[in-house]
Amino acid sequence: MTERAPISAEDTLVRYDNPVLVTTQPEKVTSPRTGAAAQPCVPTEAKRETEEILNAILPPKEWEEDGQIWTQKISSTPATRLDVINLQEMLDTRLQQRQARETGICPVRRQLYTQCFDELIRQVTINCGERGLLLLRVRDEARITMEAYQTLYCSSIAFGMRKALQSEQGKSDLMDQVAKLEADRSALEKQCMELKQKTEQLERRAAELRAAEEKRHQEELLALKKTNAQLKAQLEGIIAPKK
Repeated sequence: MTERAPISAEDTLVRYDNPVLVTTQPEKVTSPRTGAAAQPCVPTEAKRETEEILNAILPPKEWEEDGQIWTQKISSTPATRLDVINLQEMLDTRLQQRQARETGICPVRRQLYTQCFDELIRQVTINCGERGLLLLRVRDEARITMEAYQTLYCSSIAFGMRKALQSEQGKSDLMDQVAKLEADRSALEKQCMELKQKTEQLERRAAELRAAEEKRHQEELLALKKTNAQLKAQLEGIIAPKK
């Protein structure tokens, strides 16, 4: 049995009856806890049905204390107009005491409004059980919808975190790739400059060789022309005396 403290008015906005001792030994009888009023005789059929509906909507609380098992059921006492006013004042007071946020997601505000709605369901159920069961369906549907939104919110947060990590990882990979490409570009630019310098050196060397070759060719041509002129003069000197 899970050990729990009895529910008091300071713990919840839902009204509960006083705790009742549940005995597990045959010689003991069920007795109300100190301060609890003794239960009257067998309730009427309508009251029994109302209590069953209340117990189905808000199950009784059980806990163990000093080896004894206690139970505490939701109250079946009808609410008056003053009770509703007090409930509203208690809700506002609890919201201020626990510093609940007025907007946004706030577990404290949600818990207090849930307790207030449960108390309203209790009050309505006492007057009309069918209306209470309908409100129970509305409460459960709202709770399921809220849990679905909460799951969706957590999933979206996880999805956003994964996308952020993936983008950071992708950014790091792109930065590495950019650095590698810049290094390759620098190496290619250096290689291009070296090839350009070699090309210029080869062009200058080829120009120098071409100029030297042309000079040598002109010198040989001049030498041949001079030799040809000398040979021609000598030939003319030999032929002239014979005439």
